Amino acid sequence: MLAKANRIRSGADYRLTVRRGARVHAQNTVTYVRRTSDDGPVRFGFIVSRAVGGAVVRNRVRRRLKAVCRDVLPGLAPGQDIVVRALPASAQAAWTTLQCEIRRAVDKVGV
Repeated sequence: MLAKANRIRSGADYRLTVRRGARVHAQNTVTYVRRTSDDGPVRFGFIVSRAVGGAVVRNRVRRRLKAVCRDVLPGLAPGQDIVVRALPASAQAAWTTLQCEIRRAVDKVGV
């Protein structure tokens, strides 16, 4: 769903974004946004813990979040790392709800 260039792949980048990024809480997600030093592509990472549900549920939530981020991607400025942490309520959340939460989080930070 997301191109390889648009994915965070290293644990160090996840940690940096979660620890130093701006945090936006919502009902189903927590979104962390961090401005990077270069003007590289926008990269996304996803954290979906066992608290969300079993493997099938977690993978479905992760796929839905990736699809939402793919839709949001064209409107973002380069040089951002964004990590989305799914909360347990995200397993029952509607598609439009997830989409609104992520868009609102990115717009609120305004990086």
